[in-house]
Amino acid sequence: MITIRVYGILINDAKEVLVSDELIRGMNITKFCGGGLEQGEGTRDCLKREFKEEMNLEVSVEEHFYTTDYFQPSAFKNGDQILSIYYKVKPQELITVKLSSTEFDFDEEQIKKYESTKQIENFRFVPISNFGEECMTLPIDKLVAQKIIEEYYQTQFLK
Repeated sequence: MITIRVYGILINDAKEVLVSDELIRGMNITKFCGGGLEQGEGTRDCLKREFKEEMNLEVSVEEHFYTTDYFQPSAFKNGDQILSIYYKVKPQELITVKLSSTEFDFDEEQIKKYESTKQIENFRFVPISNFGEECMTLPIDKLVAQKIIEEYYQTQFLK
């Protein structure tokens, strides 16, 4: 089975990249914000929905950035393949969710909730000067992080 995932690359005016620190099924993962495409949904609508669900944030989906062009097995479902699509996004309102300054900064309430949901997420910005593939956990995100750095330094991604 092929699972389609859609992610947003959000870089703020301070030249920081938004990442999501998550505890999923006992694993700490740092990834881009986004998630799974649902039946009957387009990729851009999926990304808007995911940002609204995860961060209560309206975003505009800008240009396409990258789509997986190689076989990537799922990290969570043995035998499945992942196809990931990345877009640049811009917030259409102020970010109001709690932003952490450190990795995996989960509070007691989140940890209690984990017992039933098996998932916790926090969001934080990483300065582009400190950002790279080593900041990300999943193989596709690592590749995209490297592409972001290359584009940023070659073409001033954030003009």
